[in-house]
Amino acid sequence: MININAIVAKEVVPGFWARFVHADSMTLAYWEVKKGSSIPLHKHIHEQVMQVHEGEFEFTVNGETRVYTPGMAVVTPSMTEHGGTALTDCKLFDVFSPVREDYKAFAT
Repeated sequence: MININAIVAKEVVPGFWARFVHADSMTLAYWEVKKGSSIPLHKHIHEQVMQVHEGEFEFTVNGETRVYTPGMAVVTPSMTEHGGTALTDCKLFDVFSPVREDYKAFAT
């Protein structure tokens, strides 16, 4: 059993605080993002599924920009350019596959 609320949130990039759960083949990320915080366009080998739980998050995937609101999700394929900005304070949930080895340093 994992109690997500017991995991200490770490600031990964300015304004993006996360709690991570790492499994054998995926990483789960529970984000709290401050209004106005942005993650620049980037890409990685991981397939990523993002769901908005609270707030409004403007997200660009492969050149297409949309505003995502609670209950909406988006799939970003491996090596596809993407990035976004929190239009309000947000709570986001990401699933990455394979495991985000670079995020394991934030799990302690």
